[in-house]
Amino acid sequence: MSTPSASVPAPRAGFRRLIGGLRPLYARRSAAIGTSVVLIFALVAVLGPAFAPYGANEQVYAEARQAPSLARPFGTDHLGRDVFSRVVLGTRDIFLLAGVGTLLAVVLGTTIGLVTSYLGGWLEEITFRLFDAVLAMPALLFALLLLGTFGPSRNNVLAVIAVAYVPIVARVVRSVVLSVKTKDYVAAARMQGESLGRILFREILPSVLPALAVESALRFSYAIFLVASLGFLGAGVQPPNPDWGLMISEARNFVTLTPWALYFPAAAISLLVVSVNLMADGLKSVLQGRG
Repeated sequence: MSTPSASVPAPRAGFRRLIGGLRPLYARRSAAIGTSVVLIFALVAVLGPAFAPYGANEQVYAEARQAPSLARPFGTDHLGRDVFSRVVLGTRDIFLLAGVGTLLAVVLGTTIGLVTSYLGGWLEEITFRLFDAVLAMPALLFALLLLGTFGPSRNNVLAVIAVAYVPIVARVVRSVVLSVKTKDYVAAARMQGESLGRILFREILPSVLPALAVESALRFSYAIFLVASLGFLGAGVQPPNPDWGLMISEARNFVTLTPWALYFPAAAISLLVVSVNLMADGLKSVLQGRG
């Protein structure tokens, strides 16, 4: 007969594991606030289209330049578009672009950092000298250079985020690998004839994960700001998408008429970036405490 724990439905068990994983972050007030805000934004990104009262580009010219009210919580812009709906619907774009771009950077950076740092020699030297050249240029300037060459598009923005942050992630991984690869358990795995992949991903990667988790959260916050900056400069997502940076760029020429159309997307960017950083700081404290 199955035990009671085995009869727990998988979704419920997964939810319990999620709550258990988040509980340490709520031990500190700042981390709890940051984590809660990030989760709210994530929920808005998933469910936003279901409760946004208007379409992202739905224009009502008779209601243009309306100040915030009960009917229009964030007011309307100079074209009569509902700012609240555009901020809500733009949340998904921010999470997808920044989140997927960060994920690509973390996966590629982790793989490159593990392999090159473990093998060492000329491969490591050449790889990280190339990364130094990339890191010598600010991420935004590097992104503008690439997007100016290949053109602005969603896929290119994702590629730019990945390429810009792979060197940073790889360096974080390298710093851990260099201190771990000389450990006795790694030497024992080599003596037992384990494959390179097994040594890297079973013996060394678990030691990298705490630092990688914190770095991933920080890269995500920087990616959010990078996506918004590219949109503001016209090099990222193109009109008429409800990109927060693009909304700020469009509203700045009408700031005396519709200041709310600029302030609300700017506030959303600031709130999300600060919250992710607070969550990352809490995650760092939790992992250091465990260590």
